[in-house]
Amino acid sequence: MRIDSISLADKNPLIADYKYHFSKVQDKFDYHPHGENTWLDRLNHIESTSYDRDLLVDELIRMNDQYGAGEATFTNINKLKDKRASVVVGGQQAGLLTGPLYTVHKIISILQLSRQKEKEVGAPVVPIFWIAGEDHDFAEINHIFMKKNGNMEKIQADTDVNEKSSVSDLPFNQKDIQQWLTSVFHELNETEHSVDLLHRLESMLRTSNSYSDFFAKLVHQLFPSEGLILLDAHDQEIRKLESQFFLKMIDENQVIAEGVHSLEQKNKQQGYPLSLDSEMDDAHLFYHHEGERVLLIRDENGDFKGKKEEVSLTKEQLRSIAEKKPWLLSNNVVTRPLMQECLLPVLAFVGGPGEISYWSALKPGFEALQLKMPPVVPRLSFTMVDRKSEQHMQRLQLDEKEVIEHGTASKKLAWLASTGTPPIRDLSKEVKKEMEMIHQPLREKAAQLSPDVAALAQKNWEYIEQSVEFLEKRMMQSIENQYQDQLEVFDELHVLLHPNGGFQERVWSVLPWLNAYGISLFEQLNSHDLSFEHTHYLVKV
Repeated sequence: MRIDSISLADKNPLIADYKYHFSKVQDKFDYHPHGENTWLDRLNHIESTSYDRDLLVDELIRMNDQYGAGEATFTNINKLKDKRASVVVGGQQAGLLTGPLYTVHKIISILQLSRQKEKEVGAPVVPIFWIAGEDHDFAEINHIFMKKNGNMEKIQADTDVNEKSSVSDLPFNQKDIQQWLTSVFHELNETEHSVDLLHRLESMLRTSNSYSDFFAKLVHQLFPSEGLILLDAHDQEIRKLESQFFLKMIDENQVIAEGVHSLEQKNKQQGYPLSLDSEMDDAHLFYHHEGERVLLIRDENGDFKGKKEEVSLTKEQLRSIAEKKPWLLSNNVVTRPLMQECLLPVLAFVGGPGEISYWSALKPGFEALQLKMPPVVPRLSFTMVDRKSEQHMQRLQLDEKEVIEHGTASKKLAWLASTGTPPIRDLSKEVKKEMEMIHQPLREKAAQLSPDVAALAQKNWEYIEQSVEFLEKRMMQSIENQYQDQLEVFDELHVLLHPNGGFQERVWSVLPWLNAYGISLFEQLNSHDLSFEHTHYLVKV
């Protein structure tokens, strides 16, 4: 395995400024990500803050034991009893087979940063992956993309669920997911790893009670000895630990909402894209009502109701729920970071570009609860390249960075033009130009005769033009057929490195890579020391 750093352009101006011109956005964050004293200052802040470490440790042990975690995970959990111990945290929804590759990339980033910072600060730093089990957008997690018919096609689990329920609460139909698993394996070439991989996944499936369980068990299989700690945010016992923090969020709800909305509008005025689209009356909390997750807003009296009038609760009723049944509440993207900060001794948060964009509006929320926003670190991203594709790129002299960012379409046309084939398109263009000049007097004369004849003349010209274009198309097709094998290589590379017009990590799943190289592949990748000075790496396997 060879790993090379690549510098890719940041399309989001806020992310570009955060990485390279932090002074422009420093008022939106509490810590400079590259500050000389950032990490020791943050550790001192954690040491001076009280956390319910013993109860947290108990719940993390129980949870990770259910997920089949390795010994290194429990060693790390127990480190949290130390007052100086801290965590690096990041999270994602529980996608089938972990979802797109960037989920695993985020996990590797968390593992790398915790390892590096433990050495740097001289105190325990453990990695936690926060499973957003309370999220209810099932359509985001119920599929993976697989290479099929020369394109990346969505293969979706055919199972009926209430899409307004939290993912961790959804009924987990093992039969439906088994059928789905069988269908995705049909799209793979059989390798020496296929049988073992399928058996492992089927075993995890049989012992899982939810999508979050299935996700967590696979993650622990991918990183069995790295000490990764998983936390399902929708776990009822975790919610009990969060009760007092929900109360604070309810009491300071208006201050949080107004502050976040104000800063987001400021971001917009500064030319940064809106990431939250928040409103002044947003409660930024969900209430779980009759099996559905209801987004709350505040009314003019300071009470709460569903955004679509599904429920109506006084402030005192909501406070009572937070005290007695906190598992009926959950966070949205605004209050989730606040809850992480309340519950965990967070040394750093690892996030993708979208997350960092909305974190840039959250400082007023932290301040409303008298919290400090932890240092925010952009996650690492990777593009995987197999040996055969690497050889094709070398033979065609393709620039790796350019293909990752833009694909191969323009390169394919340039290559075809360089083969010495006749310039069909130019020739067709010239023929149409000459024929139009010859035909023009006919159209002018027809216009003098009557509108009907003029229309007929115009249609006649359009027919001639279409006939030339049809011939051009057939001639180009004939030429392309002569070079079909070579052109298919360009298409294959495009699907691999720039699928669906974007980065590989947003489309491809872990499955083809595990099938080709074995379940230890991503742990092998994590065994390398990766610098956060570079955020994108090309991995040649």
